[in-house]
Amino acid sequence: MMAFKTLAVPTKKQHCKLSLLEAVDVVGHRQIIAYGIKESQITESISEYFAIAISGFANHPPEILNKTCVDIDIGFGLQIHIYRDTCPEAESIIFSNVQNAIYQDSRMAASLLRLHFHDCFVNASGCDASVLLDDTEDFVGEKTAGPNLNSLRGFEVIDAIKSQLESVCPETVSCADILAIAARDSVVISGGPGWEVQMGRRDSLSASKALANNNIPCPNSTVADLVAKFQNLGLSLSDMVALSANRDPDDGAHTMGKARCSSFSARLQGTGFSNGGDINLDFLQSLKQLCSFSGSDTLAQLDLVTPATFDNQYYINLLSGEGLLPSDQVLVTEDDQTRAIVEAYVEDQFAFFEDFKYAMVRMGSLAPLTGNNGEIRCNCRIVN
Repeated sequence: MMAFKTLAVPTKKQHCKLSLLEAVDVVGHRQIIAYGIKESQITESISEYFAIAISGFANHPPEILNKTCVDIDIGFGLQIHIYRDTCPEAESIIFSNVQNAIYQDSRMAASLLRLHFHDCFVNASGCDASVLLDDTEDFVGEKTAGPNLNSLRGFEVIDAIKSQLESVCPETVSCADILAIAARDSVVISGGPGWEVQMGRRDSLSASKALANNNIPCPNSTVADLVAKFQNLGLSLSDMVALSANRDPDDGAHTMGKARCSSFSARLQGTGFSNGGDINLDFLQSLKQLCSFSGSDTLAQLDLVTPATFDNQYYINLLSGEGLLPSDQVLVTEDDQTRAIVEAYVEDQFAFFEDFKYAMVRMGSLAPLTGNNGEIRCNCRIVN
């Protein structure tokens, strides 16, 4: 396994936003994960190596290019590649399972990304795998909360990853870290950017259906509602707009995945918008036909152009009046600041990727359970 370059400071980490190539050995061949590399920054030799590596025939690691980094305050105790010594196969096992799951069902990438988002948005302890806990006779988890019921999926993928990890390195890798890493890998496999996941989270001993109902943004949220929920976690306006490509449809992330007709009924009626001129009437008519013919449980593509690809098409759709959910379209109809950010992402996909990576690191690192808090579950569905 090739060594990674780790950037570490005791209570503050450097998050590289440009020009980083990381080589990983996964399922028998080398694959390259590109961290926001501008085409103009890649030398001819590196470009040739990258093309060869993608084909699975790489024999030598790339040089680590010059890096532009920014400091990010993260939860105390989280580190990059924390399992390098205690479970060196962890990231490879997670990647290969995620890759296989997406190969079998392209919707799974969006679903795994959504699992991580819903996990992080609930408890004061942040991303703690509370979303994975099953209900029991004397315990109510978050799976039956309104934003999760009959819509969250991918639990069996997490179960398979955890089972394999427990056979290799028991009681070492937390379910919360599995969710965070799987979310990153889902984005990468779907054509989006990669980032270095901070690890060392521990799993919660509880869950909160009430907080899941209250904290997770709903499909009919206004900009003010969205800002309040994100600020409650310490996330900024730009974080909110960047992560809107990831938040709460019925079956995945907004830049890929699907939503049930029932979740955008207000959109079908053309209500809930401050500027009717931003509604594409032809688009709405096509949705009305789909939903009236098939019923409220029908799934509609959130992105008709590139439904299985992580890109900036979501924002292009918003400017065209083709945001599927009311909480999407309000980003360009209700607030000049959010509209300006959307327009910037339409003009520059790289800018969106950069902000999305930064926001994912921030969201994944807020108030984690570490040290002696929580536990490392043996089964992600139940406490030990």
